[in-house]
Amino acid sequence: MFSPEGPSLRELAVQALSSVERGYDLLAPKFDHTPFRTSDSVLDATVSALLPTGPYASGLDLCCGTGAGVDVLRQVCEESVTGVDFSTGMLEVARERIRPQGPPVGWVRADARALPFGPVFDLVVSFGAFGHFLPRELPGLFAQVHSVLRPGGRFVFPVVAPPRPGTPAHAVLLGFDAVMRVRNAVRRPPFVMYYRAVRFGDMWRGLSRAGFRVEFWALPEFGRRRDGSPRVRLVVASRVEA
Repeated sequence: MFSPEGPSLRELAVQALSSVERGYDLLAPKFDHTPFRTSDSVLDATVSALLPTGPYASGLDLCCGTGAGVDVLRQVCEESVTGVDFSTGMLEVARERIRPQGPPVGWVRADARALPFGPVFDLVVSFGAFGHFLPRELPGLFAQVHSVLRPGGRFVFPVVAPPRPGTPAHAVLLGFDAVMRVRNAVRRPPFVMYYRAVRFGDMWRGLSRAGFRVEFWALPEFGRRRDGSPRVRLVVASRVEA
C-alpha cells in the first residue's frame, strides 16, 4: 500500500494516536506517498469533467492537504485559486510543491467548519475529506461551502461507489472503521477518520437543505459496475441563483 518513501507502521500509529490536526502535521512530509492521497486518475477525470463547464473565475480547494485539488483548480480557473486546511504541516508541503501553470494560489489555515471568506468563489472542490467529519457535522459544513460561493457557483467532489457487502473490500472498510471507533472510545482527543460515514442519500438531502441543486455526473474513465451504475461519480452541487 505504501511506497518506500511513505510512512512506517510506527509513524502511522503515532499519527492515529494524535488529534486529526497533529496527526496530519506529522504525516504531511510523506502524505503524497500514501494511498490516502487522491489518485491522479481521479484528479484528471475531474478536470476533464469540469473543463467543458468553465472557465471559472476563482476556486477554493476545501481541506486541501498537500494541494492536489489546487492543481485541478489551476486548470479550470482563470483569476485565482485558494487552498484551505487546518493542518500547518500539510500547508507547508503544499506551498513547496511545483504547480502546473495557472492563476496565482493563496494558502489559508482555517477550519472548514468556520470558513473565513465571504461569497467570493465560483467553484469549490474537495477530495477525500468527508471521512474526517461526523455525520452530524455535514449540514454545517455544507452551509459553510454554500456561504462562500457566488450565486450559480458549484461545489464539486468525486465519490466512489461503495463496495458491496460480503466482498473483501467491504470487510476492510468495516474493520478500519471499527478500529477507529474503539480507538476514539478509549483515547482523547479523537481521531475522526471513517470511510463509511457518508451515505449517498444523506449527502443529497444535506446538500439540498443547504440550498444546493444536486447532480451526479458519471466519470466514464472508471466504467460501470455489473448493475450498470457508475464506479465513480462527480457530485455537482450548484448554489441556486438568487
